[in-house]
Amino acid sequence: MPIIPSAEFTPAIPKELFDPAVASADEVAQVLAPKSDASLLSEYKVKFIEGALEAKALIFGEFTLKSGRLSPYFFNAGLLYSGSLLSNTAQSYASALLSSPIGSDFDVLFGPAYKGISLAAITCMALSERHNVDKDFCYNRKEKKDHGEGGSMVGAPLKGKVVIIDDVLTRGVAIREAIAMLPSDASLAGIIVLVDRQERGNSTTTRQSTVQEISDEFKVPVVPIVGMSDIIAWMERKGGMEKELEQMKVYKEKYGAEGL
Repeated sequence: MPIIPSAEFTPAIPKELFDPAVASADEVAQVLAPKSDASLLSEYKVKFIEGALEAKALIFGEFTLKSGRLSPYFFNAGLLYSGSLLSNTAQSYASALLSSPIGSDFDVLFGPAYKGISLAAITCMALSERHNVDKDFCYNRKEKKDHGEGGSMVGAPLKGKVVIIDDVLTRGVAIREAIAMLPSDASLAGIIVLVDRQERGNSTTTRQSTVQEISDEFKVPVVPIVGMSDIIAWMERKGGMEKELEQMKVYKEKYGAEGL
């Protein structure tokens, strides 16, 4: 007897798949098997992942991290350097920020040196041009300037509600250093990053990720454009990456944070 698809599957699955003369029961079961919410990925997440892959900023293989873990993927934000990639990245940051609990309820976007500087600038532009949300940005100097205007901060005054922007939050050292720079008349409203690896953080007593640890410690939202789960979901939807997908799932099972 042919398997009749329900209405929710009709747009995405060819009718011939449900003809037993064309497809085996195993093939049908594979298509109908639950995925990691691949169909629920936001458009900006898909565009960011695909852009990062094209630029080889996101690559798959074997990579030894500073933690000593052997990772099946690696992300290098330094390779997002073309105009089109920067535009895509900025739009992704803006979309992720505005759709998060942080929203537009902040005053300043703070980009810690060095990578955070350009990320803060382009995201402010995307917020203004794409969403009509006008925000200020500032960044710090690695070394305090003792001539000209002097000081260690450049751009808007670092006060009011502040969102910190960075690329990859791994162990949380750089983010904690950035938070420590906030003066008394500034409050942390949230943090936004490119990638959340969704791995267990520094704690030896919990299976929390670094993002979860930072969020709990400072009582603010920590918002990634994409996480490891998003990348896995995209791989499942894309297909043709079975070996890499299996390695990602094994890694997540071994090192993944609880509940992610």
